[in-house]
Amino acid sequence: MPRTTCILTDSSAQFPQLSFAGRDLVRVIQLNVEIGGQLHKEDSALRPVNLNPVATPEDSPRLIAPSIEEFQEMYISLGRVYDDLLVILLSAQLSDAYENAQKAANLLKGARPIQVINSQATSVGLGLLVQAAAESLSGGSTIIEAERLVRSMIPHVYTLICTPSLSYLHYAGFLDHAQATIGEMMGIYPIFTLEEGRLTSLDKVRNYRYALEYFQEFLEEYDDLRHITLLQSIPPNTQEARILRQFAQECFPDISYTEHAMNLPFSILFGPKAMSLIVVENPTDD
Repeated sequence: MPRTTCILTDSSAQFPQLSFAGRDLVRVIQLNVEIGGQLHKEDSALRPVNLNPVATPEDSPRLIAPSIEEFQEMYISLGRVYDDLLVILLSAQLSDAYENAQKAANLLKGARPIQVINSQATSVGLGLLVQAAAESLSGGSTIIEAERLVRSMIPHVYTLICTPSLSYLHYAGFLDHAQATIGEMMGIYPIFTLEEGRLTSLDKVRNYRYALEYFQEFLEEYDDLRHITLLQSIPPNTQEARILRQFAQECFPDISYTEHAMNLPFSILFGPKAMSLIVVENPTDD
């Protein structure tokens, strides 16, 4: 009998389409959220719309990664059904999930093959990597071939993030308190990128409209894309989003373009007022 492979990802992943080939091979481990010292399971009633626009010491929002023990339990459970496990998680610079998953895999070394990948992405970027691996496996690829495909795609996933919610970046460990406080007082809208998974400052703009113009200029640099996603803030910027959508559809008529509301993990990391452009380029042949 052929070997069976399961893909494990975390709940920061967002999929542009709910159904795709190999979707039945994908399992999700939950990231949890701590607000004001109280732990919320991500499947609780807490939603991005419930978050304060400005994080305070009383809130102290934090994204909580699954523990090493939780990953071990998941591996053992999935190992009863599948021969191999391919674990694809959000950037190791954004969460301890990758580190804990790797440690759990090392503790179970020899029990069964477990490959753990740092996606260097999150949200739709992570979701598209998982989807590509699932489609590859469903088409008959081995875990080695699926892993190779994902690793070849990782450098071609680009994420831009614009957020005025600098206090959330402070509690996520990306900014010190003074930077966050002054930035929010001045109404700064900084734009960041995930550079090899690490949040890196690119520029500052005055509002969302200028951020979307920046996103548009970013798109103009590419001509061989496979997917474009606009991740919307809470509440969404409908008019500005329409302008970017029209531009993308005119310049990239054959490319998949989607818009999504951000999920809870993204909101906890970057704030409920964040907005993101996620672009996936076709990998070049070596």
